[in-house]
Amino acid sequence: MALRENPGAAGVRGAQRHGERAAGTRQFEWLARAGLAARAVVYAVIGFLALKLALGDGGKATNQQGALKAIVAEPFGKALLVILAVGLAGYAIWRLLRAALGHGAEQRDSGKDRLGGVVSGLAYLALCVTAVKLLSGAQTGSGTPKEATGGVLDWTGGPYLVGVAGLVLIGVAGYQGYKGIQRHFLEDSKTGRMSRGMLRWFTALGVFGHVARGVVFALMGYGLIRAARDYDAEKAVGLDGALRKVQDASYGPWLLGLVALGLLGFAAYSALDARYRRV
Repeated sequence: MALRENPGAAGVRGAQRHGERAAGTRQFEWLARAGLAARAVVYAVIGFLALKLALGDGGKATNQQGALKAIVAEPFGKALLVILAVGLAGYAIWRLLRAALGHGAEQRDSGKDRLGGVVSGLAYLALCVTAVKLLSGAQTGSGTPKEATGGVLDWTGGPYLVGVAGLVLIGVAGYQGYKGIQRHFLEDSKTGRMSRGMLRWFTALGVFGHVARGVVFALMGYGLIRAARDYDAEKAVGLDGALRKVQDASYGPWLLGLVALGLLGFAAYSALDARYRRV
């Protein structure tokens, strides 16, 4: 007598087959590349505003959400934000689907890559939601790290959770720096399609950009650890707060300018990555 297949297992296999087909389509590839281009625009705005601040030219330290708000305030900003929202959605879907399948059309992922894909996918999905809210005129809310950390600190074991989150961010920072310095990001790229000059530029921008991101993530993680240690949510910082910490340090404007150039370098790397990434 033939055994009947479990409906739940059949549903999972069916969803996986649909995911496999979607991951191999040309449309899915373009969504992924649009997402990488959108990431480039967001980091370009953050880096540009930070560089203006370092030069004393009226810029400001901002985060990804602040970059979207800066874009929508410009002429034709809403039109650009519509394009960015589509790109951010594409990037989130690409990362989450790859995390679920364990591979894309051109490359397989390790367990670490899949975990990173989930975190990145959810973060960019939230950023896409922010873009849609800005387009609709809805309130996006502040959602600052201080507010989030203050809520968690009041939980049972909250300081430990905040401290662990800080350590995770410092680990991410170390990985970003290691990935940049060791040039491991080249493993995700179609370097064989680059000219010798393009490969040099791509490598330099990738190293500089990943190290700059690592510095910012390390400052964010350090802020969370201090908040947990001192039971003080005011010490938690996001990307904008981390940039202000750099500005307030000794030789702050010079350091902030260097980090801002690094973020601009990461934006340029992301723009090139949109063309050469193995998806």
